[in-house]
Amino acid sequence: MASTPSVVDDRAVNKRYEGLLTMRSRAIKGKGAWYWPHFEPILVPNPDSAQAKSVKLKCSLCGSIFSASNPSRTASEHLKRGTCTNFNHNHSSSSPSPTPISFVPVAVAVVSDSKRKRRSYNQNHSLAMVEQLGYSQVNQQQQHLVLSGGKEDLCALAVFEDCVKKLKSPKNSSSNPALTKEQVDSAVELLADWFYESCGSVPLSTLEHPKFQAFLTQLGLPATTLRREISCCSRLEDRFRVAKAESEARIRDSLFFQLGCDGWKNKEWCCGRGDGLVKFSVNLPNGTCVFQKAVFTGGGVLSSKYAEEILWEMVTAVTGSVVQRCVGIVADKFKAKALRNLEVQNHWMVNISCQLQGFVSLIKDFSNGLPLFRVVTENCLKVANFINNESPVRNSFLRYRMQELECAGLVRVPSPKCDVVKNFASVFPMMEDILSCAGVIQMVMLEDTFKMACMEDPLAREVAGIIQNEGFWNELEAVYSLVKLIRGVVQDIEAERPLIGRCLPLWQELRTKVKEWCAKYNIVEEPVEKILEKRFRKNYHPAWSAAFILDPLYLIKDTSGKYLPPFKCLTGEQAKDVDKLLTRLSSREEAHVVLMELMKWRSEGLDPLYAQAVQMKQRDPVTRKMKVANPLSSRLVWETCLSEFKSLGKIAVRLIFLPATSCGFKSSCSFMRMIYAHKCSRNSLERAQKMVYIANHAKLERLDFSNEEEKDAQLIGDMAGSDDGMLAEVFADTPLVVGNA
Repeated sequence: MASTPSVVDDRAVNKRYEGLLTMRSRAIKGKGAWYWPHFEPILVPNPDSAQAKSVKLKCSLCGSIFSASNPSRTASEHLKRGTCTNFNHNHSSSSPSPTPISFVPVAVAVVSDSKRKRRSYNQNHSLAMVEQLGYSQVNQQQQHLVLSGGKEDLCALAVFEDCVKKLKSPKNSSSNPALTKEQVDSAVELLADWFYESCGSVPLSTLEHPKFQAFLTQLGLPATTLRREISCCSRLEDRFRVAKAESEARIRDSLFFQLGCDGWKNKEWCCGRGDGLVKFSVNLPNGTCVFQKAVFTGGGVLSSKYAEEILWEMVTAVTGSVVQRCVGIVADKFKAKALRNLEVQNHWMVNISCQLQGFVSLIKDFSNGLPLFRVVTENCLKVANFINNESPVRNSFLRYRMQELECAGLVRVPSPKCDVVKNFASVFPMMEDILSCAGVIQMVMLEDTFKMACMEDPLAREVAGIIQNEGFWNELEAVYSLVKLIRGVVQDIEAERPLIGRCLPLWQELRTKVKEWCAKYNIVEEPVEKILEKRFRKNYHPAWSAAFILDPLYLIKDTSGKYLPPFKCLTGEQAKDVDKLLTRLSSREEAHVVLMELMKWRSEGLDPLYAQAVQMKQRDPVTRKMKVANPLSSRLVWETCLSEFKSLGKIAVRLIFLPATSCGFKSSCSFMRMIYAHKCSRNSLERAQKMVYIANHAKLERLDFSNEEEKDAQLIGDMAGSDDGMLAEVFADTPLVVGNA
């Protein structure tokens, strides 16, 4: 097939460019025309494509651009006729201006043609200057000057000559105009806010990095005083005072709230140092969240009594003397005894454990109680360790994995010190790798090296038997799909942050999906359902049933057209829990009134028009899922349309707004290292706590609950998806070291 015209033109342009480079190289060595040391061939790119459009000549003295069709004529008109102001063609004249350094010969080695060709065309200007400095035809007969620093002095010499040229021919500065004081103050204020909100992810020493200071100088900012401005205690105090005032104002405006706490036993925040950080937030009825405080607990095993004291201190600190404003607590995993004690002591409170932790713990329950998990884990460990430890097999696996999947690395295996039964999170990546590399493993088995290993090693024969067994792959897929199913629910909870009225439907939906899973993989349902129900009862709170009944979002249309509470969806025990909870949450004088109004609510329900308005859904533009159009309408209906239920309404508006998850902030390891470094100093610890407050306050404003490590991983993944070739080129010659997960 003949080449297209564009391809032919591109080849011609590149051929012309290489020819000019060769002529220039010969001339610099004294074997060509005199003018070539002052001209530099350059490629002009085509703006519509990645190909070069033409070749030009650039004067290395003044930077002018000319056509490359006739270099001799260009040199005569530009250099000899005096068009170039930086070219001194009469070096013997008694001009007061100093002789350019480029005419001082230097005895240095010349860069070889082979190395020059490997450099890109945008580097040729620097190379031309270096070679020009090394060889000057004007002073070829003068004594050669040997530089003290050797060839490394060439770059410095070029910079020095450039300074001399600028002094001879000053040009208008192209730098940005100086900023006004107001602009500088505003920029420093924004930069300080970014630094505080990063909360340890960006170290203060970064402000002294030369490249960062050069960047600020280009923008016209005073880089030398920046660190002092940002580390100024008064600035931090002002920023903290503003954030604190905003939070307190929001809490004062709300009639009631829920206290959320997260981090009681989250060891990943400890960074291996044994320190724990519990973050407290305030959930408001309007759906917003306000950060309150971070408490350092030391990371050890805490008693229920200690947790109870901390929780109550936080309640009184937020509410003051009116503790009834705190209508409940939601906390991540720790002993539930503290929550129960506070409920008994304060009848108006509803204290629940985080649903996120409940579903995460369900995976651990299946790992401990379902023999299928143990069998699959043992077989996967045998396969993974054999592939990773046997060098011939390992090499074949790496080769085929890169060839078939374009993915490097061995199978991720848990640490030998890790208890795989109790910590299934360390096993899941191994299962994921083996399942994704099923075809690759089958190809490795066909290798002669693997067949030889099977003849000599009984372990290899055992691994071969596991791989060839179809039951192994079915069981692995079953375990993987169940964990993936539960993790999907966890991700939805993290994203949606459901209210407690959503808890019963969530567990019911999971039961249905698990039954379908059992049928698909021929798993006996009884032991699976037993584990699921045990975890449900452990996490269950009567407030789930009460909120489910009182929330207009879950009203069901009956045959008469009425929208009635879904009592038929509750068990007998759950229906009794509703009566008991509402009685406890009300005062003694109103208890019987609340039960009477509950019976009326059960029989009459809500006007169909308002019920349909509450349950109206729309598609989320980001997730493309159908979501409730106005989540706050459930509470607003009780405060406006259902004013006839005076006693029941007061409980309903306090109950149905309660979130079922704790705040869930994720701290980065760099942030925790900063906390650990400052914990021994009272002033430093206080400063760190204020930075924690500012950072989390800003995160809540942005509804951002992720951490920097997750964002970096996502950005790298996006880079890989958009430009796999670039990353492959970066890591092509980099050895990959894979350790235990």
